[in-house]
Amino acid sequence: MQPDETVRAVLEPYAEDVPYEELAGDFLAYRRWTGDDPVLLVAEAAAATTGQRFIDGIRPAVERFRDAFVVPDRVTSFSEMAAIDVEDDDLVAAFGAQRKRRVLCRTARVLTDRSADDDLTALSDWAQTADPYGYDEDSIGAISGIGPATFQYLRQLAGVATVTPDPTIERLLTAVDDDLEESPIETTTGLRTIASAEWLAFASGFSPLELDRVAWWTATDPSERDAVLDAVRHV
Repeated sequence: MQPDETVRAVLEPYAEDVPYEELAGDFLAYRRWTGDDPVLLVAEAAAATTGQRFIDGIRPAVERFRDAFVVPDRVTSFSEMAAIDVEDDDLVAAFGAQRKRRVLCRTARVLTDRSADDDLTALSDWAQTADPYGYDEDSIGAISGIGPATFQYLRQLAGVATVTPDPTIERLLTAVDDDLEESPIETTTGLRTIASAEWLAFASGFSPLELDRVAWWTATDPSERDAVLDAVRHV
């Protein structure tokens, strides 16, 4: 299907000068600071569950976890990560909030139980087939502390071209909706935000992940944006 030219014309000014293909490619090709290490990918998603910012919240937590568990080879696989006691002193020091620790260990346990050649394949296979609209019935989505945003962020980290329902995409969707005479866009819940982004992607010819990156870029102060990109792209 060809893009709807009216919808695309409304969206394009927001995407102008945004390197959305490159930004989306960073996720799809594992060009981010965690590379394709499945343990660190899950750790990043767990660190994001409480809504902290990347620079001063998410990355430092994952770095503490990496230094305490991955570097000394205490954790080299999902099975070893799943075996960590959520009250382990080093885990508490790395992640703080019990919610993050619980999400980390239980997600690893679910992925350990999947039949796959390796951990990255287990994560990728789950992410490719996971249904956000039934996230609460999914073995990972059912974990306490995981909502639609964390569910979708983990799928993004695992290389799926999807969208995370957060305030930045809500802002972009609302702006596009205001510019269109009519649209099905609705952002009252996380799942409706995902559905609206998928409609906009289908109608405009952008991918949901590209829309996600346009939303992040346009909603973020340039100085903060540069700092995040530098941190995301450098180990």
